[in-house]
Amino acid sequence: MKRLLTFLAFFTLLISFLGGCFSTPTSSPSSTSSSPSPTEVQKALVAVFYPVMDESDFYLVREVHEVIKTTNLMKTALEELIRGVPHTPKAFRVIPEGTEILGIEVKEGQAVVNFSRKVLEANVGSALEALGISSIVNTLCEFPGIEMVSFQVEGKVDQETMDWWGHIGLYEQPFKPNWNSVMKPAIWVTWPLPGEKVESPLTIRGKAMVFEASLSGRIKDSQGKTLAQGNTMASKGAPERGDFQLKLQFNPPTTEEGYIEIFTYSPKDGSEIIEATVPIKFK
Repeated sequence: MKRLLTFLAFFTLLISFLGGCFSTPTSSPSSTSSSPSPTEVQKALVAVFYPVMDESDFYLVREVHEVIKTTNLMKTALEELIRGVPHTPKAFRVIPEGTEILGIEVKEGQAVVNFSRKVLEANVGSALEALGISSIVNTLCEFPGIEMVSFQVEGKVDQETMDWWGHIGLYEQPFKPNWNSVMKPAIWVTWPLPGEKVESPLTIRGKAMVFEASLSGRIKDSQGKTLAQGNTMASKGAPERGDFQLKLQFNPPTTEEGYIEIFTYSPKDGSEIIEATVPIKFK
């Protein structure tokens, strides 16, 4: 009997010891506060071009969309063109939903896009076929160094691919961008990008479709004080879209942030029409 009691006492102590070794420790305030926070998702801005159908015409609009930053922003921009939601009333997507971008190869200024075969299922007329092609080409030609774009389907250009959506086809590819098909906005800035850190002198670049190719720009600090202002001319005037650049010098501001305004003057009353505003930061 004594041996049995001795064994039970030893067994109880052994179970208590093992239970203490394998029990889950209670969290303390210090351990909770030192837990790693979730990784912050980085965002990027991409320009995409959607067709618009109004009462009298078809044309493209340029929109800037925020996307999750990836190592291949060109592919991300095209995926946004396929699955994104247009901001402009009456704008819509042309590329069939479910189309996959299998790859983009860039060589000597030309981007070759490899689509899945789903892309060929679009059912559009000739006007929308032309705009649909331009929407893809313009979106990619917003990226530095891209001057032309051509298409493949599953790595090849067979007869079905050449016919594309049944009207214009790919017989004249590679395609150059068609900026004249973009009616809105009248002006957009390609440099600096929103939130870019800048210093004096700053050369502002962009594209404009304005009367007599004349436009103006200014740099302001976050309090609205004008740091510099000037006038320039685009390479072409409306109804064509031309490139422009405007070099402005300014003294270092007292604020860390500011913005750029690009504007024209109304032919009716001479008032300013703000066409583009870009937030910037000062170095």
